[in-house]
Formats: sequence, C-alpha cells, structure tokens
Amino acid sequence: MSDDLTALVTGLAQRAKDASRVLANASSAQKNAVLRRAADALRGAAGDRVIEANARDMMAAEQMGLSKAMLDRLQLDRSRLDAVADGLEQVVSLPDPVGALVEERVLENGLRVGKMRAPLGLIGIIYESRPNVTADAASLCLKSGNAVLLRGGKEAFHSNTAIAEVFTQALADEGLPAEAVTLLPTTDRQATLVMIGLDGIVDMVIPRGGEGLIRFVAEHAKVPVIQHYKGVCHVFVDRSADPDMALEIALNAKVQRPGVCNAMETLLVDAAVAPTFLPKLGAAMGARGVELHADDRAAAHLNGVKPASEADWDTEYLDLILNVGVVDGIDAALEHVAKHGSNHTEAIVTKDAAHADRWLREVDASLVLVNASTRFNDGFALGLGAEIGISTTKLHAYGPMGLAELCTLKWVGQGEGQVRQ
Repeated sequence: MSDDLTALVTGLAQRAKDASRVLANASSAQKNAVLRRAADALRGAAGDRVIEANARDMMAAEQMGLSKAMLDRLQLDRSRLDAVADGLEQVVSLPDPVGALVEERVLENGLRVGKMRAPLGLIGIIYESRPNVTADAASLCLKSGNAVLLRGGKEAFHSNTAIAEVFTQALADEGLPAEAVTLLPTTDRQATLVMIGLDGIVDMVIPRGGEGLIRFVAEHAKVPVIQHYKGVCHVFVDRSADPDMALEIALNAKVQRPGVCNAMETLLVDAAVAPTFLPKLGAAMGARGVELHADDRAAAHLNGVKPASEADWDTEYLDLILNVGVVDGIDAALEHVAKHGSNHTEAIVTKDAAHADRWLREVDASLVLVNASTRFNDGFALGLGAEIGISTTKLHAYGPMGLAELCTLKWVGQGEGQVRQ
C-alpha cells in the first residue's frame, strides 16, 4: 500500500470528519434545502450528466462481462433517476431526528432525564454496482447530521462521481462544507483497507455489496461495521393460503427485480397444497424465464426442473433462479427458515391467524411479513425515504437503516441543583 494513497484517503477522511461537526449543528431548514437543491439538480441538467456518466459505466461493465442482474443494478435511466429525486424529497418530508428526546422521565429527586438522538459523526459507505446508493447514503447521512465518506465500486465510478458532485454543489450553495459528502476519487482497492482502518476518524462503516466484500470489511476493519452478508429470503405458502394471492406474491418476490437482496430465493410450499399449487407456479415462473431448483417432493409436480443441492438452500442467486421445496406444515417451514435463512426477509401466505401470529413471533429476520412480498424490505417502501443499508446483525440496528438508525442515543439530564447522596 503506497504512502500517497494512505495520505490521500486519510486527508479526505479527516476533512469529512471536520465537516461532520459543522453538519451536526446545522438546522433542519439548511439540511432540507440541500436535499431539495440536489433533487432539483437530478431532475435537470445535472441529471443528464449523471445519465451520460452512467452510460460510460454501462459500456465498460458490458465489456467486463457483468451478469444481467448486475447490469440492472448499475443502470440509471431517467425513470430511475427521478425515483432517486423522489426519495430525496421524501427524506425532506421526514422529521429531523437530531435532538429528539425519547424515554424522558422525572426521577424521584426531581432530575429530568432522557435520551437524545445525536449524529454518529462520519459514516463510511463501501458499496458495489448500484450508483443510487450514492444519493441514498448522502441524503440520509445529511438529514441525520452525519458526514459520509463514500467508496464506490470501479464499475460505477463515473456515475458515483457525477451524483456526488450534485451534493457537494448543493452543500456549498447552502453555506455548508462540501466535504460533508466525500467520494474517494480512486478505484484502487487498497483505499478500502485504509478507510476501514481509520479508527478515531471514521465512526462506523456500512458495506453494501456481495458477501465477499462484507466479510472482507468485517474481518479487517478497526471501526464498527454494520453487516448484511446476504439476502436468502423465503416465501412459505401455507395450506390455508389463497392460491391466487400466493402466486402473485411469489412472482413479485422473484421476478420483479431479481438482482436485489430482498428478492425471494426459496419458495416453500405446504405438502397439502403442493399438488395443485406447484403446477401453476411452474408454468408462471417458466413463462418468465425462471430456472427452478426443486427437491424431490416439489419436482414431482413440476416439469423441467433441476434437482436442488444442499448448497442451493443457502445461495443468494440475485438472478432468475428459484429454489422450491415441499414441507410438512408450518413447523417444518419454520425449521427450514431457521436453518437456511439469513435474517433478512421472510414471508408467509396464509389465512390462518394462528399461523400468521406464529410466523411473526418465531421467525428471526429484519422484516417478517404476512401476505406480502419480500420486496417490501426496503427503506423507500417502508416509508423511510431511502435506506443506507439493511442490517442483519441487530447491533445497533435491525432491518432498513433510515434516519433514526443513523443516530445514537445519548443520555441527557436537567436538574435544579441535585447532588448525589
């Protein structure tokens, strides 16, 4: 690792850290004004520049041989960019978490105590492919009073640079330090090692990408890491499920956008309804180009499927590939999810209220659903405006990380001369 690279990353991080102290005390009006400027810019000429930059990245990615799913994650068109701008405006509409008091109470001695939400400081984001993460991370960090240090993948370098410039310009226009949004201007992978070793400068790191990237960061970081290894998400079709609803949910969970972490990777079907439900599912998935990997019991009701290996049940495909298994009731489904789930998103389709309640209580995942697609485990879909990541590690957040999850809670107290006896 070169001394020049270490000096570059450390210097940029320190300036971003200095900016975080200014941003922590910025008013809600200032922060919202920055986000409105950024949204307007993305809908205007700056957005055109982002799309042009993305076209350069797409061309290079195709030459690199990236999969269709990865190309889908990388691509930005006008519709997707407008959705990014919509997300910024939704963040504007959300309450500012900084300074909010929770769990306030008065002690017997008259001391009023509570917890106050406060920014974390400088948050590092390491991510691959999806350039919309640049905007999501910047908007949520800014609104929650944090500075952000961004380390994007080389496949999205031009797109990330163009989006980051939108935010730095908006910050400067509102009199706030442009360094509050800092994108590392290098594709050198060693920059990641420098960044995650900056204990005392970087307050928390969130890696977003493949399992290999996240494990690398978790193993080498000297700063706290929010982890999300993979999304092995399940849908269980209970014996009482409405078959039409179950089919619609399964199709949405798998094919609407297969290259994202909240897409379904395994469908479990109660043996009582497998003979009638699976042929319809097989035809519908086949018509949409989905490759099915099935256990022996499921394969008996499906045509043209591949046998599911033991490793398949733990695989995050991020592609039009689906595991299908038949289970003997909700107990077996719960056991399968406990063994093979990744604490991400798990859904049941059922009319049985007792089964729905058991699923909600017993499944350990960051989002547990009844009669809804796994695709809802998303900050925008859950009303957070955007998300900076989906934590599957429970500390200090579990699930999509929005504004409140980007703050810590500090104890505060107001007295009238009380002293400890």
